[in-house]
Amino acid sequence: MKERNKWIALVITVFGGWFGIHKFYLGENAAGVLYLLFCWSGIPGIISIFDFLWLLLVSEQEFDRRFNMPILEEKAQSQRNPQEITDTLSSLKRLYEEGVITAGEYEEKRQKLLKDL
Repeated sequence: MKERNKWIALVITVFGGWFGIHKFYLGENAAGVLYLLFCWSGIPGIISIFDFLWLLLVSEQEFDRRFNMPILEEKAQSQRNPQEITDTLSSLKRLYEEGVITAGEYEEKRQKLLKDL
């Protein structure tokens, strides 16, 4: 999944707002489908003007919080240092040995952590 850009969304809204293309870009697929279904009525065109104004006025931080949070969280997790990952692995092993998590949960989380290493 690629990080979304506010300014690209603005340009897409200008040229494809009538059809909801900007909604697909922003990951709001249900809204995009509704824009496509009703594009003949002109209502999505009017609403896209408000979408454009909102995108123009919203801060970069708010935009990222709304549309890029899963991507940014995934990047942050993948940038953990090796010591943090090994500490987490040992904590995970301890939880498994104490019977707090099952063998399947342990193995699944262990594999994910090793992949990040």
